Amino acid sequence: MLPKVTIIIPFYNDKYVPHAIQSSLDQTYPNIEVLLVDDGSTTELDKLEPYLEHITYIRKENGGTATALNHGIEKSTGEYIAWLSSDDIFLPEKIQVQMEYMLANNALVSFANYHLIDKDNQVFYPWCGKRFSPAQNEKEVYESFRTENPVNGCTIVARKDVFDTTGLFNPGFLYTHDYDMWFRMLLTGFHMHYIDQVLIHFRSHAESGTSRFQPQIKHEIKTIEDYYRPILDEYLEKYASFNTKESS
Repeated sequence: MLPKVTIIIPFYNDKYVPHAIQSSLDQTYPNIEVLLVDDGSTTELDKLEPYLEHITYIRKENGGTATALNHGIEKSTGEYIAWLSSDDIFLPEKIQVQMEYMLANNALVSFANYHLIDKDNQVFYPWCGKRFSPAQNEKEVYESFRTENPVNGCTIVARKDVFDTTGLFNPGFLYTHDYDMWFRMLLTGFHMHYIDQVLIHFRSHAESGTSRFQPQIKHEIKTIEDYYRPILDEYLEKYASFNTKESS
């Protein structure tokens, strides 16, 4: 049997959540667990009712996205973890494409590209993410973190036991816990394999955290970069051959 993949959907008062759930249930990959972590929502709960027989629903006190993801990882039964924000959409082949690649290439972590969509699900910015050449994939991904964050968290699939080494998401970063995690993955030797396909639709809208909390996000980004980039520079100089942790 193919390995099980748990799709974790952190949810808090989000009207777009039916799109996220349905896109998870519509995956072509046959061995999926959809785990929705309700982070203390007070509205939009009625939108969950049609799906409750088809997903695993967990409710917790409000603590932020990082705590919801961590709770989902701890409660998941899959060997692999994927994360989908409740306002975004997986394309139907998303998990299948990544799992086929990861199993064929002994990859523990992979990510992909994405389109930006608006509030009406219309693509307005195709291929929004940074692209990497296949021949220099590993080196380019590491190098890119010296100047930017090239990874959209909802494109990630990671083997669950990666988090045994990296630890879980840091709740101290309310908006950039994913950026912190990618540095930790890289610096513990996990190559983040890039797959040059669009596999998600990432929603841009006025109610999103990205739109509403820009000053806080910029502050967190600076804190993360000031701490990790000097360490990353030393790491790249020391391990120029990129001996990363790939195992079966």
